[in-house]
Amino acid sequence: MNYKKTYVANPDRYAEGMMKYRQCGASSIVLPEMSLGFWWNFGGVNVYEESLAKMTYAFDHGITCFDLANNYGPPFGSAEETFGRMYADNFRAHRHEMIVTTKAGYEMWEGPYGCGSSRKMLITSLNESLQRMNLDYVDIFYSHRYDGVTPIEETMQALVDIVRSGKAIYVGLSNYPVDKLKPAVEYLEARDVHPLIYQGKYNMLTRDPEVAHFDLMTEKRMGFTAFSPVNQGLLTGKYLNGIPTDSRAGSASDRLKSLITPELVEKVRKLNDLAAQRGESLAQMATAWVLRRPEVTSVIIGPRTVEQMQDSLKAMNSAPFTDEEQRIINEILK
Repeated sequence: MNYKKTYVANPDRYAEGMMKYRQCGASSIVLPEMSLGFWWNFGGVNVYEESLAKMTYAFDHGITCFDLANNYGPPFGSAEETFGRMYADNFRAHRHEMIVTTKAGYEMWEGPYGCGSSRKMLITSLNESLQRMNLDYVDIFYSHRYDGVTPIEETMQALVDIVRSGKAIYVGLSNYPVDKLKPAVEYLEARDVHPLIYQGKYNMLTRDPEVAHFDLMTEKRMGFTAFSPVNQGLLTGKYLNGIPTDSRAGSASDRLKSLITPELVEKVRKLNDLAAQRGESLAQMATAWVLRRPEVTSVIIGPRTVEQMQDSLKAMNSAPFTDEEQRIINEILK
């Protein structure tokens, strides 16, 4: 087999205390409490060597789940290309140790078939994703969203056929309103393709999954992967003293800028004070807060630097929240 082997994995990556794992729903599959997300900081605009440093640090510390989508970048597709290059040159020997995921459903290419949850979009997109990532299959393929147009039956049958084709071992669903999620899950179950996991946004500022999704996850014995635990940096303390020019919200076109109101900054300041009392950074506390829920299988982190990843990983060892701390957090967030 001809490929460059320039990376030697840490032999202690599965040692006790390195990474914690949680069972994913009804399956015997476990996922690391922290998964590495490629949404923003692994695209073609990023320095490849920095991406590789984060990937190797993650794997060396027991992170086995790598979360991608067809349009992650920027530009679209470039995060998968970055992963594919790193995989081919460094990680191919470790494929059986990895859970690689990708998704389709949002805008990807021009024309009427480049967006949405149609059978054509999902199957075509997965084929292209596999090429970009240098893979024969993904471990989890997600329908990235309910698009409001495509019949649930069409989208779910595409997922069934994708599993039966061998191009994905498991399927998952993401960003589905709960009234659409339940019939989607039931369609899959009726065809003996039990959805492994649901992926949704969940953090201190976005608590929607607590209303209905968590109950459905428990009922259907599915895992839950939470993305955006620090809400794209809003829960890191980064914006307590204004908007840094090199931050994501520093771009005048970024919608994040409009979210940074005086009211939000005051809430974050109070949360930051509580984190300091707990002896941790706000990012650590925010991530630990997500992990406090037993329904959460894994939290996706998308660090800009290795140092940010090191900080996030400490959340696994955060002290449990006391009743008083929970009360204070709820009071701040109301």
